Amino acid sequence: MKPSTHPLEIDLGMRYYATSQPGIGGRLRTTPEDFVVEELPITFTNTGPYTICKLTKRSWEHQHAMHEITNRLRISQKRIGWAGTKDKNAVTTQYISLYNVPAEAAANLNIKDMTIEPVATHQFSLGLGNLLGNRFKITLRDCEPNDLAKNTAEISGEIAAGIPNYYGLQRFGALKPVTHKMGYHILRKEFKEAVDLYVGGCFPYESEQVQTARKNFAETGDAKTALYELPPWLSYERIMLDSLAKNPGDYGAALQAMPPKLLSMFVSAYQSWLFNIALSKRCEENAPLNEPRVGEHLEFTNGRVDTVTEKNIATARQHMKRGRCFIVGWMPGKTLPVAPGPLEETMFAQMEKDNISMQSFADATEFVKTNFDGAHRRISLATEVETAVFENNVQLNFVLPPGHYATTVAREFMQAAPEKMV
Repeated sequence: MKPSTHPLEIDLGMRYYATSQPGIGGRLRTTPEDFVVEELPITFTNTGPYTICKLTKRSWEHQHAMHEITNRLRISQKRIGWAGTKDKNAVTTQYISLYNVPAEAAANLNIKDMTIEPVATHQFSLGLGNLLGNRFKITLRDCEPNDLAKNTAEISGEIAAGIPNYYGLQRFGALKPVTHKMGYHILRKEFKEAVDLYVGGCFPYESEQVQTARKNFAETGDAKTALYELPPWLSYERIMLDSLAKNPGDYGAALQAMPPKLLSMFVSAYQSWLFNIALSKRCEENAPLNEPRVGEHLEFTNGRVDTVTEKNIATARQHMKRGRCFIVGWMPGKTLPVAPGPLEETMFAQMEKDNISMQSFADATEFVKTNFDGAHRRISLATEVETAVFENNVQLNFVLPPGHYATTVAREFMQAAPEKMV
């Protein structure tokens, strides 16, 4: 394992690379067409009250896109569902469900840089993870020319063997990486601190006008003035500020005015950060990703989870070599179905340091109206990456299961500063 030298990656828990080769550098997303993702859908029932639409969009932030669709249809945001969130600076194809919306109404929507095609009906709303996977076509431009083809091929081979399955940068906010910190404050019931961070926190890629408005709010807490000064496109900040202007001092209500699915993402981002921290500690200990340790948990392809013991570790190794199971870590929530192993102990140690408990997740469940039960996640990501080198550019083609991040693959090739990837 090779340590990252980038402060933001270190802060987000993405502290190691699995590849031994030097990075090829380059830049991702010079244009949205450099990051193309196509969702692989589940089989739909073709009966039921949900209209399933194939949604293709360019340069749309996910939550803003969902908000625009529901606004145009004049329906509640509770009536739209999706299987996975998609990047903004990209061309993405995914599937959404619309409850009791006629196919014609969806087909007649005319939204810039967006096409909506009704394709089926379904008995259920789509929820996170209701997909088979995602197919990616990524172009890295202006890479290091020396030995580019050789380094690209060798890195591709190492990725096929397995790399740390980190939650990628966009999980925490590409240009504003604070979603896990928002979750931290919500779990600690520090609602004012959460609002102050989201509205008053300055970020280097924003305009001088926006940074000035944020600084003014941070200094004065004046919601009405901030509403006047912040531009309309910062819609989530304005939702909080509108609530604060109407209910001064009620920061909890300001947070709850946010779209529920976005609010829940804050708490789940903290869970993701815990996972990254624990995975990096395992990498620091030079424990191979495909080598189980006593106390760790294995998830089999049929969903069964076993604990590695001194007695069964040899058998566990054989099962892993044959691809029958994978090492997983349990991201803490309000329940704990397994005895903590080394990965979980690292996460609980961080939670104790943060003064956050399992009860904190139970309280957040009530506040956000979303269950935070925790979940297993594989510690290793392995995929076959088809590569093509043309001049100083590299194209990557690969498929990932649900919940895995293409930027986690791209960073192994690039090993560049995170701002080169957004």
